[in-house]
Amino acid sequence: MLKMKVTTIGSSAGLILPKEALARLGVQKGDYLYLTQAADGSHRVTPFNPEFEEQIKLGEEIMQRDRDVLRALAK
Repeated sequence: MLKMKVTTIGSSAGLILPKEALARLGVQKGDYLYLTQAADGSHRVTPFNPEFEEQIKLGEEIMQRDRDVLRALAK
C-alpha cells in the first residue's frame, strides 16, 4: 500500500503521487488518471479511460457482426 497526500494547488486540491506510484501506474507528469467506482462502492484509480475501453468493445462487436459488409467496403 502506498500513502499519498492531498494538497492545495491554487484553488483546487491535488494528489501527490510518489515515484513508485507513477511507475506502478505507468504514467508520468501530464498524463491523466481516471477514478471509477465499482458496484461494491469501492474506487479505483487507473490510467485507462473506461469510456474509450467501452468504445473499443463496441467497435470489435460491430467488426465481428458486420464482417462481410466491412470486407466488401474495403475492396
